[in-house]
Amino acid sequence: MSNTNNDTSDIKKAAEQADSQQIEKNLQENKPFDAPEELSEEEQTSFIDDELRTDK
Repeated sequence: MSNTNNDTSDIKKAAEQADSQQIEKNLQENKPFDAPEELSEEEQTSFIDDELRTDK
C-alpha cells in the first residue's frame, strides 16, 4: 500500500532543499561511476549464508 500524496510531498521537499552548488561539485568530480566502491569489513556481507547453501 502506498500513499502517493506522501511520495509527492517527499519529492517536493527534496527538490526545495537541493543544494545546487553541491550538485554541481558532485557532477564535476571525476569519479569512476562504473567501478564498485570499496566496502568496509562491516559492509562486506554475503547475500547467502554459506552454511545454508544447498548447491554445493
